[in-house]
Amino acid sequence: MDLENNGEVSSSAFPYGKNGKGSSSALNSNQDDFMMLTKQLIEVRNILKTVNQNCSALQLPSIVVIGSQSSGKSSVLEAIVGHEFLPKGNNMVTRRPIELTLVHTPNAEEEYGEFPEIGMKNMTDFTQIQRTLSELNMSVSESECISTDPIELRIYSPNVPDLTLIDLPGYIQVINRKQPPILKRKIVELCDKYIVEPNIILAISSADVDLANSEALTHSRKVDPYGRRTIGVITKMDLVEPEKGVDLLINNDYPLELGYVGMVCKPPGKSGFSRQLSLTQKSDQYFRNNPIFHQPDVQVGLSALKKRLTTILEENMGQNLYGIVDAVQTELEEVRYQYKVQYNDRHITAESYTADIMDTLKHQFKEFSSKFGKAEVREEIENMLEERIMDICKDLYYEDPKVVAFPSLCLKDLVWKSKVDMSSAALTKSGVGRATTQLVVDIVLDELREIASKEPFTYHESTCNKIIDFSSKLLKKKFHTTVDQVENTIKPLKFEVECSDLEWERGKERAISLVDRHIQESQKKLQDIRSQVGRRKLRTVVKYIHHQNQRKMNNLNQATSTSTSTPAPKKEEIKPKEESHVPEQLSSPMDEEEEINVLKKEVTKPRQYNPILIEKAKEAMKLRKEIAVLKGRAAALRSRQCTTTSGKSCCPEAFLSVISQKLANSAVMFIQIELLNEFMFQFPREVDNKLYYDLTREEINKFACENPTIRRHIELQQRKDALELVMDKLVYLVRRQNELIRRKELNNK
Repeated sequence: MDLENNGEVSSSAFPYGKNGKGSSSALNSNQDDFMMLTKQLIEVRNILKTVNQNCSALQLPSIVVIGSQSSGKSSVLEAIVGHEFLPKGNNMVTRRPIELTLVHTPNAEEEYGEFPEIGMKNMTDFTQIQRTLSELNMSVSESECISTDPIELRIYSPNVPDLTLIDLPGYIQVINRKQPPILKRKIVELCDKYIVEPNIILAISSADVDLANSEALTHSRKVDPYGRRTIGVITKMDLVEPEKGVDLLINNDYPLELGYVGMVCKPPGKSGFSRQLSLTQKSDQYFRNNPIFHQPDVQVGLSALKKRLTTILEENMGQNLYGIVDAVQTELEEVRYQYKVQYNDRHITAESYTADIMDTLKHQFKEFSSKFGKAEVREEIENMLEERIMDICKDLYYEDPKVVAFPSLCLKDLVWKSKVDMSSAALTKSGVGRATTQLVVDIVLDELREIASKEPFTYHESTCNKIIDFSSKLLKKKFHTTVDQVENTIKPLKFEVECSDLEWERGKERAISLVDRHIQESQKKLQDIRSQVGRRKLRTVVKYIHHQNQRKMNNLNQATSTSTSTPAPKKEEIKPKEESHVPEQLSSPMDEEEEINVLKKEVTKPRQYNPILIEKAKEAMKLRKEIAVLKGRAAALRSRQCTTTSGKSCCPEAFLSVISQKLANSAVMFIQIELLNEFMFQFPREVDNKLYYDLTREEINKFACENPTIRRHIELQQRKDALELVMDKLVYLVRRQNELIRRKELNNK
């Protein structure tokens, strides 16, 4: 082999010619074709890695680097890359496979690396790459010691060939006390997983160690006994005599069809040889000073290793090319069939799905806003105020024990007459502005939650939370202004309320309707209790409660009368009771029936009822009383007392209904203007800004994949697209491969 080819590597390319000089133009053309084929196949391999789903038929070969610890394995890889980038340390620092893809960029001025899986790109500082690799390896605990999860690293440089290399943990002979006992076995199992076909094995051995003890050759022989896909690399050639070094490289004792390549590694314990030129200069000097290495069958130096690896990888990939084409074609047909059957060839993207979701949200909100105008807001406020009216009437009127006499005393009794002003103040001074505004805010947010509770929003919990969050902020922004406006508007009603005859008549009608509705609701509740308990049982329990209450009253009255009617006798007046000699029939004042009842009570124990049943009976008694009072009030509202406004003290429900109508009219106007109109205008724009335009591509993809149906659709579609792209590239490569074969045949002729 020519010396020039052994020691030098161009800064923009690497040699492919037989001797590195005097190549013809036809040979240079073949070199370009080889480079193109290898680069294209590596691109195909990277695409297939995203779609193969552990399918061995869709895997192109890689170069798997194996060797013992301290055999120079890391130095060889760093020499190929031209940078010091692998983790260093005293303990075991390589705990995960490193899938290294080298991409030759002839016109680039910059070298950089990237970690695709963790999103780190354009890393021009190889010290940072080394630090990242160390951190990713150290993420595997010492107890776990080895992980099969690979680290994917790509390096782009004009000084590297197109190669795919896999660096594995080095074999060990003896474990130290800090390492788990299973470490040695796990390293062997991990390496055995990668050195299977169709991968190429790069077996690293040290020149100063007998090849009979080489762990790399021992394990490669198990899976490749004839050495047809194993390249031997002998490192530390400068530590043995040149003659012995040549014998190791020619090696008839442990022959490999792909041969051996000799290397000189950087001196142990030194650093700073991070550039490729450092190792190349040392190799050049050593091999140049020893002419014995200039034999044609001896391959030495970094340039020879690069050329050999690239050629073998290209040839191996070319041999597997037609099998890959058949496997990809079969897989593509299956995927196309699934895509047709499941999705009818309907194309979808994460962006289009996200846009559709946002359009659906805006459309549903528009439907709500069109149905929630002034009339609907007024109705909601009126319903809230009507419930407040019933609460006020219940506190001031219905629970008063003298409410039965209220219709006859309402115009005469000053107490009853004053209650109408108290009820008016309780309604107008109860924070109507805040209550009505909060009511509308709650209705809007509840509607948004209702929209978010349906598909497809159920798959996007975080997005739904964002919707509620920015909607709450928009409403809160106008909340206090709206409350102040409503309170300022209704302030006159807190002091005086003018009521026309028409307003009174309408208020009375609403009051009658309100009381009738509450009667029906109470009757329904009572009927539900009767259905749950049973009419007869409910009647029995009610009687039991009445009887218990009566007994308590009798005992209380008896105790009260005993303590107040007869004073206790003085001690000196108390005499011992003498035995009575009165006949029995005269001494007992009870008649015959009472005596029988006493005997029955003595024989029969009192019945005990379930506490829940007792509570149901008490609730039923309360509802009966409430219904009776409400029916009386409904009759009073329909009577002559409530014909005109002069009877407002007798008809507080009608008067309060008039006030609530005025309050509702004032509130709805400012709520609509200050709150709802602004919110309805801003909401669709906030949806676009916060849920679509502000998202990155990764966030949009993550959002779409939250829906399992869409995720499966996109994954199958991406798989189909990737396989179609691979198929196009493979068809082109097959055509170019056939052209290369024909060209070689013509050159040979």
